[in-house]
Amino acid sequence: MIKNGLIGVLALGALLLSAPSFAAGTDHAKMEPANNVLSNVRSLQRGVGHFVNYCMGCHSAKYVRYNRLADDLQLSEQQVTDNLMFVGEKLLDTMDIAMDPLDAGRWFGQVPPDLSLIARAKGTDYVFNYLKGFYLDPSRRNGTDNLFLPGASMPHVLWELQGLQEPVYEAIIDADGNVHKFMVGFEQVTEGLLSPEEYDQFVRDLANFLEYISEPVKLERQRLGIRVMLFLLVFFLFSYLLKQEYWKDIK
Repeated sequence: MIKNGLIGVLALGALLLSAPSFAAGTDHAKMEPANNVLSNVRSLQRGVGHFVNYCMGCHSAKYVRYNRLADDLQLSEQQVTDNLMFVGEKLLDTMDIAMDPLDAGRWFGQVPPDLSLIARAKGTDYVFNYLKGFYLDPSRRNGTDNLFLPGASMPHVLWELQGLQEPVYEAIIDADGNVHKFMVGFEQVTEGLLSPEEYDQFVRDLANFLEYISEPVKLERQRLGIRVMLFLLVFFLFSYLLKQEYWKDIK
């Protein structure tokens, strides 16, 4: 009984502290781990700058308020106003955009989604790899496709930073003599403003920020979970000792 109870407590702790990453529809492509660190405030500060400069033209984050960013990312209200707010927003406003959804639908084929919960829905690794997975495809209207989201309507907005790459295929002949092509990687066509290592860090910071806004209280929740588990373990030990005391004279 005691062993089962202890196992249950430990299992509960594992559930509270775990944060699985899901990337639906990417079984055909191997993903690199993002290796982002949510507690890295400097990374989050860089990430919010990247988001505002490169993403907010089309994508909102309407569940996040600027004043919450100031508190969590250790930014002053003046820094937020000067660097993150460009169209007269107020600190209590959410990170919304002025683009008309009807215009966006006509331009891109569908309305660009809000990104408040994208990292929680798809996983941070997915976001990291998606932003690295654009390649040239002349058959597409915007000239590019994405390895991790085939048929993506989003153009490669970071092409100046990453450069342009084209897919490399490998032909495999099956038992019936049919030839099948499989994408095995990318070949750089034009150099970007950033080196591959710098671009990886750029995307990692952006993915880190998107993970943060998907659950701003995540680190606090994890710390609280550890305290709760420690309390339960101590409570379990005292309960066991109390039970032993009550039942010691009963044979």
